[in-house]
Amino acid sequence: MVNAVSQAAPAGAEAPTSFKTWFAVVGSMIGAFMAVLNIQITNASLPDIQGAIGAGIDDGGWISTSYLVAEIVVIPLTGFLVPVFSLRRYLLTNTALFLVLSVACAFAGNLQQMILLRALQGFFGGVLIPLAFTITLTMLPRSKQPIGLALFALSATFAPAIGPTIGGYLTQTYGWQYIFYVNVVPGAVMLAALFPTLPAAPMKLSLLKRGDWPGIATLAIGLAALQTVLEEGNKDDWFGSPFIVKLSVVAVLSLGAFLWIELTVANPLLNLRLLTRRNFGLGSVSNIILGMALYGSVFLLPSYLSQMQGYNSEQVGEVLAWTGFPQLLIIPFVPFLMKKVDARILVGVGFLLFAASCFLNIHLSKDYAADQLVLPNVVRAVGQSLVMTPLSALATGGIERESAGSASALFNMMRNLGGSVGIAGLQTILTKREQFHSTVITTHVTGFSEATADRIQQLQERFLSVGGVDPDLAWNQAVQAIGKSVKLQSFLLAYGDAFYLMGGALVLALLAALMMKKTSGGGAGAH
Repeated sequence: MVNAVSQAAPAGAEAPTSFKTWFAVVGSMIGAFMAVLNIQITNASLPDIQGAIGAGIDDGGWISTSYLVAEIVVIPLTGFLVPVFSLRRYLLTNTALFLVLSVACAFAGNLQQMILLRALQGFFGGVLIPLAFTITLTMLPRSKQPIGLALFALSATFAPAIGPTIGGYLTQTYGWQYIFYVNVVPGAVMLAALFPTLPAAPMKLSLLKRGDWPGIATLAIGLAALQTVLEEGNKDDWFGSPFIVKLSVVAVLSLGAFLWIELTVANPLLNLRLLTRRNFGLGSVSNIILGMALYGSVFLLPSYLSQMQGYNSEQVGEVLAWTGFPQLLIIPFVPFLMKKVDARILVGVGFLLFAASCFLNIHLSKDYAADQLVLPNVVRAVGQSLVMTPLSALATGGIERESAGSASALFNMMRNLGGSVGIAGLQTILTKREQFHSTVITTHVTGFSEATADRIQQLQERFLSVGGVDPDLAWNQAVQAIGKSVKLQSFLLAYGDAFYLMGGALVLALLAALMMKKTSGGGAGAH
């Protein structure tokens, strides 16, 4: 696992934090922000990308899926590979390759090339997320870690919220290629910050011989299969698809084998026993649900606005900006709040506000759009801002420096997995609840209903009055209009159900967080 990057301070004292250390921390946070941003930034631009590379609607989803699969596979491997290649060499190399692959994605000529390039981009970019977390836990003293975790929260919560906004604006203004070019400038700043600040260390290639290769293989296969099942399940009717069934079996067997290996080998890839610690275990549960809600809401709102309100990608981004930008104002003050208020209370209030923002969106209508979403989005922004930093501090409080790599990998992997589960679950909920509500409404909208007959007659007369000459054609148009109205109402109710269930899940995360123990400080090195 990742060893201490800096020397431990003398007993009872903390070494002063140099400007050089802060420069390294900020540089690593830029990388984490870019990596998380690129999960969501293509979503608003998928129609444009699909048209440019000749991809079908069903196949275009792999443009996002390939990135997610590669990213979630590499995150838990990072703690093992850092000592092998050294933190400095491994982080700088992956950052450079991430930038090269980002630019290469803009030049993809077909779907196969785009999938391959996005997978490689995710593989090298995924490293940037846990290493930013690990640098915070190992290079900063305990008293300064809340500030580092606040910076990390900007990547974990602000980046998903602002991703569609940036993607929509760049696509509408300059073209979809610029959603990949956008990584170049911050990537160059990141390299300039890290190159002179990260300490040099020799490679230890001999560690490869002692690596937990069975654990690595089973985890990589299991996560790749599970991620694909979650991304493609709803589209392929879940277990009605032989492909999904086979992948599910592979995922269960591989991840089951991984758990057995990690609990029995002498040098496991990940220290899963960290999950038995009260704060880290409960914090991980809350983090999974946080991931479900973070990525789930970023999926749900754009889907609602585009499908039900006819918004384009730039308009969707403008609505979601009310979730993103307020966090820039709030998150920097969270470390100061943590000095005055119990971190568990901050997390509880944050989850409560996040849940409230979901409950505010339950009663949707055809007139519920940008203006009506401002209040829920601002409430959500405040809630997200209050959750991530204190939750990370509570969960990692008492984690030894030698376990920082495992803690970082597990914590970040679980949030991303939670996001995949959340999106998959919400897609299924929308499909099933729309069918349910459509069936219920249709039972009341029949030809035997006097109200329905009157409505059809009114619509028929309206179509005739605007130029229709065939009463039968006007009657068919009236029936079709009724059908569209039923479908619209069914989807509105389904979206309301999805927001309700997401709010309920956040209440469970709140309860798990409140069961955590109070810590004197968060992060590795706190005992």
